[in-house]
Amino acid sequence: MSDLVNLTIDGVEVAVSKGTVVVDAAKRVGNDIPVFCYHPKMRPVGMCRMCLVEIGLPVRDRASGEVVLDKEGRPQINFGKTLQTGCTVQVSEGMVVRTTTPAVKEARDDIIEFLLTSHPLDCPICDKGGECPLQNLTMRHGPGVSRFNYDDKLHLGKHVPLGDLIVLDRERCIQCARCTRFQDEIVDDPVIAFHNRGRSLEIVTMSEPGFDSYWSGNTTDICPVGALTTVDFRFAARPWELTPVASVCPHCPVGCNTTMSTRREARAGGRSVIKRIMPRQNEAVNEIWMCDKGRFVHHFADAPQRLTRPLVREDGQLVETTWEKALDLVAGRLKMAQPAVAGLANDRLSNEDLYLFQKLFRQGLDSSNIDLANNRLAGGDVVARVGLAGGSNLKELGAGDAILVVAADLHEEAPVWWLRVKQAAERGATLVVMNLRPTRLDKFARISLTYRPGQALATVHQLLNAAKVETQTPGDDPLQAAAEALVKAGNLVIFYGGEGLTYSETDILARMLGNLLLVRQANGDGGSRHAGQVNSGLVAVWPHGNTQGAWDMGVRPDLEPGYQLAGQPGLDAAAIYDGVASGQVKTLYLLGADPVGDGLLDGRGQLEFLVVQELFLTQSAELADVVLPAQSWAEREGTFTNGERRVQRFYPAIPVVGECRADWQILAQAGERLGLGKPPFAASLVFREIAQNVPQYAGMDYRRLAQVEEQWPKVGGDDLYYGGTAYDNKSGLGQQWPVAAESDPVALFPIPETPAQKMDGLAVVPIAALYQPGTLITFTDLVARRMARPTLYLEAGDAGRLALAGGDAIPLQVNGQTVQAEVQVNGLAPAGVALLSGVRSPAVIESVELDLAAVEV
Repeated sequence: MSDLVNLTIDGVEVAVSKGTVVVDAAKRVGNDIPVFCYHPKMRPVGMCRMCLVEIGLPVRDRASGEVVLDKEGRPQINFGKTLQTGCTVQVSEGMVVRTTTPAVKEARDDIIEFLLTSHPLDCPICDKGGECPLQNLTMRHGPGVSRFNYDDKLHLGKHVPLGDLIVLDRERCIQCARCTRFQDEIVDDPVIAFHNRGRSLEIVTMSEPGFDSYWSGNTTDICPVGALTTVDFRFAARPWELTPVASVCPHCPVGCNTTMSTRREARAGGRSVIKRIMPRQNEAVNEIWMCDKGRFVHHFADAPQRLTRPLVREDGQLVETTWEKALDLVAGRLKMAQPAVAGLANDRLSNEDLYLFQKLFRQGLDSSNIDLANNRLAGGDVVARVGLAGGSNLKELGAGDAILVVAADLHEEAPVWWLRVKQAAERGATLVVMNLRPTRLDKFARISLTYRPGQALATVHQLLNAAKVETQTPGDDPLQAAAEALVKAGNLVIFYGGEGLTYSETDILARMLGNLLLVRQANGDGGSRHAGQVNSGLVAVWPHGNTQGAWDMGVRPDLEPGYQLAGQPGLDAAAIYDGVASGQVKTLYLLGADPVGDGLLDGRGQLEFLVVQELFLTQSAELADVVLPAQSWAEREGTFTNGERRVQRFYPAIPVVGECRADWQILAQAGERLGLGKPPFAASLVFREIAQNVPQYAGMDYRRLAQVEEQWPKVGGDDLYYGGTAYDNKSGLGQQWPVAAESDPVALFPIPETPAQKMDGLAVVPIAALYQPGTLITFTDLVARRMARPTLYLEAGDAGRLALAGGDAIPLQVNGQTVQAEVQVNGLAPAGVALLSGVRSPAVIESVELDLAAVEV
């Protein structure tokens, strides 16, 4: 039986899936039924009545059930006496819908007139003016004059802060409930709600601090009027003054597609500046949503503290110089220091930057002493073999599928992945969560497995062994139940992080989880293995936006055999830090990294020469011999590779600050001085070289990355009332590189012995926070109050034994530096575990010590 339903809308025949509502069916054939409360990503409620249409159904013979035909052999259609809401009525076979009859037009005119009875006529100063659904529909359906008495107009608050980021204009609100439903249905943060009744109905915040959610900015996108606005864009610009530029969020491994809206401003000296960042539709990545960090943390790109010219140290002071002198000095000192040279990079940089960085060292300096400065998550080689298969989309997971999340807090580390995994669980997918503490995801998990510190690998190994047993024995053991659910799932996606684990432990963890994806193959059912199957595979919850790209580009000291970029193994980050302290490393090149500020380097150590390539004069840059000013991602083009291995383009949005140059350009010009040939003049040429030398990227180019295809639901365009004020994707959906399992059999990964470690006393485990302290976030004052502050979470029993109470201040030694943390006893931490949040770069914390003798009560 076909799942397609045939109906006619305004004389146009259309076939859509069973369960489709009339509004969506009409949208499929370009018939835009106006809506206010309906949104294609949320359940319909039929509140605003703007979508009223005439609906007729075929007349059926009561005896036979057959459709009754007229004299011309066509089905007789019976139209109801009243109009019906097109957003709540599902299509049925033979249905006839009329959307332009006089009765429908009159109903729409009436709805608009009712909405305008107390709505302010302030379009000339409203932030939504120019992209406002109510404004557009009023022009189409609204009356020229009002029949209501102005004295009856209800006056409400015009500037009501719901929180630090969102402002409410209560007069403009039309009570469509999109915002409250989004917070409740979509992101499970019901922190705003309706209060009072009738004409006094209003939106209020139900949290402290106000509107306490990572998703608040999305409510301004879907609000069909100017009732909700963001603090940084309110009264800042008119939509028609803005230039939209496609980009990619650089903050986390999701790689949300975004649009930067820019405008030239006199107070910026005529420069174009970023006025706002909004989601750009990519249904395979972030759909039409984004978290507040990606939306608001962009002010560093326009910050006045940016470096603008190269600096060199003369007589103990950093002074400005020319690019030629700075690059000549850098190249000469790097060559002079061979082989005692090393490089550390940041994984927020583009693929083009990272590729030329490793090329500078491997080919220009014959050294593999390169690594990421702040990564403590391994397993990229495993992901390359059994990662999430090409063509996968988390939106397609549901009943019969399974998702496993290990040692990761997706809500803090990758919020959009948290959202998509949560929604998959709500669609029926079996969610299994394994961690040493509860997280926000546990609420939606069918099975939650908690392990003690030091027992993560042993617990996962038990899960793997249980999964290898072909005949499962029913029982109450949750680990056995989890193994059975994962093995029997039609599709299996596994996310893993590094919470509470060392770098080497995450490598073993990735191998174990890779074998879990190969269990059915190992059990003799090779044709049904999860690895290589669409909507199945392994995903690393990398710490930053392009950690996957850094792994692909070879920014690590030891590459796999056969890798075209491979050279002799070199020093990893830990060995480089030791080498700086001991004098083994004489010259260090820092690419966007600040190990001094992160507490990983105690000053310059025994370095003879230090090069820092940065946006700001960081703590590491203050100690440098040469500082090279780089462009931010908003000033140049390039590519990022997200955690699902999707390579995506971003584009220049604002003019270059001062004399800054793109990181890849600086590296290429330094490489020219080291004999690497003429530097490329465009990022696209660097990417062409990447495609020639990095096997996974073969066949890719900027043109292919910019290709688009039709997506559903359709957002953007003229009908802003349907999907909200959103941007459709005209600049590229990206391209996912294939894993080995998609084409070839993959052998099981060897796993060393992993006995459980018994930890005595209190284990201090650093945990991530979305608003983690760092160099870039400090330039966004909007989120200052939300910034995570050093906090030690304790279980009540542990706090009692340590004679600590909530609110106490306790000094901690973090990587040898003293951090003053506040004690919280609120049920977040399990017994025997202290959770440390709000410290800079939690992924690179090597040691934490409690100084109980200096506790401030």
